[in-house]
Amino acid sequence: MAFSSKFKPFKLALIQLGNVTASKSDNLAHARDMVLKAAASSRKPDLIVLPECFNSPYGHAHFPVYAEKIEPESESIKMLSTVAKETQTWLVGGRCSYRTRDGENLYNTCTVYNPNGDLVAKHRKVHLFDIDIPGKITFKESETLTGGTTTNFFDTEFARVGLGICYDIRFPELAMISARQGCHVLIYPGAFNMTTGPLHWELLQRARAVDNQLFVAMCSPARDLTAGYHAWGHSMVVDPMANVLVEAADVEDIVYADIDPALMESARAGIPVTEQRRFDVYPDVSQS
Repeated sequence: MAFSSKFKPFKLALIQLGNVTASKSDNLAHARDMVLKAAASSRKPDLIVLPECFNSPYGHAHFPVYAEKIEPESESIKMLSTVAKETQTWLVGGRCSYRTRDGENLYNTCTVYNPNGDLVAKHRKVHLFDIDIPGKITFKESETLTGGTTTNFFDTEFARVGLGICYDIRFPELAMISARQGCHVLIYPGAFNMTTGPLHWELLQRARAVDNQLFVAMCSPARDLTAGYHAWGHSMVVDPMANVLVEAADVEDIVYADIDPALMESARAGIPVTEQRRFDVYPDVSQS
């Protein structure tokens, strides 16, 4: 399916998935049920988003164990493709660990499906989550994962949508490039923790939205204090003026947002930063 990048009103649903266990098949069945539930809502979303790590526990020790290859018969790919076709919706398939066909590299990857169930886009997480906040959290994704090397978006009949994963949102260049490629919405499946979530989850989304005058959404897993990694939750959609349109709490939930192009048009007309950048003074990162 090929579409222009025209921007039309549409409905977005974020699934803040809970009850993730050690059983991949159980996790996939639950994720499928929640996609069906979101699609059956009276809000009738055009685009549904699953969170980071919806098919496995979160942690670099788990990534190699649950990894699959991006092939039609892979367990996660098959479920996502089938449920997108069954519900006749666009589906951003959260984030899973996927191996290259030769098995040498492991990537934190988001896959996207159209209403026919076709895999139409994928984004490999560019920036790996390697941090050390003394006394609070230490995490090093690079112990098992390889970073992606491309920016990515997909076109629907209603919008051009840019992709990132979790830590990618901290790097404004990625969002700027997507905006200058004509994206209207940026979607980041993510799983901030109980240290970084209260500090920066909302701040970063609002910053990326107002910097680029577009819509930003992040979809988190629900919080599970019995798990090894405690997600912040608070899946959220922010408009081009940095207003929070919808926000979940920390439990399993589905939240819906109406994406209205008039909000982007108004923001860009009233504060025309898209026309006032001084590329004679500083470089355009999208041209590098």
